Amino acid sequence: MRKLLLLTTVILVGLVFIARLFYLQVYDNSNYDLFEDTAIRKEFNYPKRGYVYDRNGKLLVANQPSYDVMVIPREVVPLDSTDLNEFCSLLKITREDYNKKLERATTYSPRLPSPFVSQLSKTDYAVLQEKMRKYEGFYIQKRSLRSYQTTIGANVLGDIGEVNRSIIAKQPYYRLGDLIGKQGIEKTYEDILRGTKGIKFIQKDRFNKNIGPYKDGIYDTLPKPGKDITITIDAELQAYGELLMTNKRGGIIAIEPSSGEILTMVSGPSYNPNLLVGRDRSKNFSKLYRDTIAKPLFDRGLQAMYPPGSPFKTLNALVGLQEGVVTTQERFSCNMGYRYGNRKMGCHAHASPVNMNIGIYESCNAYFANVYRKIMDKYDTPAEGMDVWSNHIKSFGLGNYLNNDLSVGQPGKIPDAETYNRGYGENRWYTTFTLSNSIGQGEVLATPIQLANMAAAIGNRGYYFTPHIIKNIEEDSIPSDFTTPKYTTIDRKHFEPVVEGMFDVYNKGTAKYLKVQDIEICGKTGTAENFAMIDGKKTQLTDHSIFVAFAPKDNPKIAIAVFVENGYFGSRFAGRMASLMIEYYLKDGEITRTDMETFVLQHSLEHEYEKPYSGEPFGINRQTTLNPVTEQEFQNLLEIKSEIPKS
Repeated sequence: MRKLLLLTTVILVGLVFIARLFYLQVYDNSNYDLFEDTAIRKEFNYPKRGYVYDRNGKLLVANQPSYDVMVIPREVVPLDSTDLNEFCSLLKITREDYNKKLERATTYSPRLPSPFVSQLSKTDYAVLQEKMRKYEGFYIQKRSLRSYQTTIGANVLGDIGEVNRSIIAKQPYYRLGDLIGKQGIEKTYEDILRGTKGIKFIQKDRFNKNIGPYKDGIYDTLPKPGKDITITIDAELQAYGELLMTNKRGGIIAIEPSSGEILTMVSGPSYNPNLLVGRDRSKNFSKLYRDTIAKPLFDRGLQAMYPPGSPFKTLNALVGLQEGVVTTQERFSCNMGYRYGNRKMGCHAHASPVNMNIGIYESCNAYFANVYRKIMDKYDTPAEGMDVWSNHIKSFGLGNYLNNDLSVGQPGKIPDAETYNRGYGENRWYTTFTLSNSIGQGEVLATPIQLANMAAAIGNRGYYFTPHIIKNIEEDSIPSDFTTPKYTTIDRKHFEPVVEGMFDVYNKGTAKYLKVQDIEICGKTGTAENFAMIDGKKTQLTDHSIFVAFAPKDNPKIAIAVFVENGYFGSRFAGRMASLMIEYYLKDGEITRTDMETFVLQHSLEHEYEKPYSGEPFGINRQTTLNPVTEQEFQNLLEIKSEIPKS
């Protein structure tokens, strides 16, 4: 009996072990990872990346075939001198490059594939594929690169590049050699455009030779193509804006007020997006990145924070009306400026006294200094008045991120009481300390897209839609946040007198020479002081030229902000460019004000941008010296304009 019990126990224990082993090795695969199995080769099949179209259906970004030479270091068979020289020649690399690349791949993983040479051309691929059998451990992987069907909108479209280890650590979907959107649309809508990789698992024998699909391919997956998207940009308007910005630095942002759709997003200087495609991408990117003077990779329309200057006065008029501290007919005197204490805020010559309408179209500093002081003095303390004023201004989308779908941006700056408490001490500052805010200087900063959004809110009489660049996603909808209006703190009834003032800017004010036939434009010129540190000294440079506008006056179809660095007064460059952009958009490419177009195209500001480095003086009253381009350069620009395709 005792022997039988012992035998039974041994048999039961054996059966338990056998059952457990069967469960773990055959039935239960929970701890088994195909990707870690060195006897199985993984081949990724990359999907077609989604296409990008402009608002009118014009194809902007497509794909082109690309071929990567991949390497699995542990499978590499050392090459003799002849074969190594041939292999390097086919890949257009040196033997030193070969050794470095192989060492890098081995460091990454000796048993996982990684890119050895990326983005071969069709020609190089055709020659190489016939001889790949000679180079064990290497194989060719096909995927697609971007093919930009345009030379404009580099800051809008962005580019794609290889992922780095930091991205891989955060996003396990990517593996070494994969491509990801780096800037612009490509970055913002990466998850939608990229699609999903497919994969094949290939079984290898003990001699490391492929013997067919692992388990008849039951774990293989097909790639899922990326979705096509339509963006809000008007490619023709974008091309025209970039043409006007030639030889200048700055930003142009145009928005459709009724939807918040961004019509154009110009940053000058720009570059051809095709420079960042192919094997020369790294070299070209480095060249653009190292240009720390012109900064072509810096999107001035979204990232540059400037003093908004006189366009900001329209908001102070609205706040004054909302707070009930001023009427549209109340007048203030202006004797070439506004005096406070022993100081004076200067102003240009115009008739006096000044009401709100005149204050806007003549851009009177004294008028808005008085309005600003009345807003502040309504409250018991400057701090209380400052916070009320600040909240009104911020309701227009200034002083914070707009929460749009753009890959970069800056919040700008709208001061509040805490700003001055930090600077001067609590309750140790007065309204006069902050008076520059009344004319859009001082501590106030804004980006061009914020100013365009401000113009849209005024044109809509009190609300705006979050500016966005996505119009349509294949088989999907855009976020509801982009279709929900945001209301300012100003009552609708107060906007009409400000709109009339901006309309009169074109009829009899600072932009009266910029009128366009048959279009009712409401605008506001601006000139912002410009400083830079030169040889350790704060130096005043030529002023910036600013202009904001919307048109038509009622139910506007376009709102725009133009900022031209070192362009002097608002109507000289920014105003002309804004009027031309509005006419081009509303008249389907027709330009009647060819005089303004000729002026803008014929004059360069490059000499102004060289002055901080050349030591050349900035001139009397910081006025720019008009510097015409050569006749040949002008004709070249006209030819570029003639080649802008029409829808």
